Amino acid sequence: MIEDIKGLRERYNAPNSRALAKQLRHLDVHCRHFVGLSPFLVIASDGGALQLDASPRGGEPGFVKVHDEHTLLIPDAQGNNLLDTLTNILATGKVGLLFLVPGVDETLRINGTARLRDEDAYLRLFSAEKRPPRLVIEVAVAEAFLHCGKSMMRSKLWSSEARIERSAMPSMGQMLKDQSGSTAPAESQQEMVAQYIRNM
Repeated sequence: MIEDIKGLRERYNAPNSRALAKQLRHLDVHCRHFVGLSPFLVIASDGGALQLDASPRGGEPGFVKVHDEHTLLIPDAQGNNLLDTLTNILATGKVGLLFLVPGVDETLRINGTARLRDEDAYLRLFSAEKRPPRLVIEVAVAEAFLHCGKSMMRSKLWSSEARIERSAMPSMGQMLKDQSGSTAPAESQQEMVAQYIRNM
């Protein structure tokens, strides 16, 4: 078992100079371009006391706005109202972002601190959305770097050959019924998708 940094480092080579050089403290032109093309990100947050969370966020490409080279603005679209990410941000402000662009194997990773903004000036930036957000997550960038495409290449995530038919799993309604112990009939996948669309 590995229990300290020394033991961990002994099992790996030192990072190469290119890996170290790509770690930026701001959003350069390539990072900003990547965010502008991305329709999807995962936001990880830390609430302290091991209250960790990773949540998917999506929208039209560029739904996250680059305010400046040190700041991102993420509209908080309607979700399940558990507010795990938002609660964690209030607790510690620590976030990590992973941006994906369909068809691109490289990803963009950003670490920083976040605040919840509900001022009109922030909300107006997203007033054209079908459902304007109730608040905006403002992320101050501490670290930004492009991540190599090896994990995506291994997973073949964008390959049509790797695509799994939805029928390989039970419907979301059936899984929720099983997990909750509900006695109500399970919603079909078609009914669940229709509900998603109504609430987007």
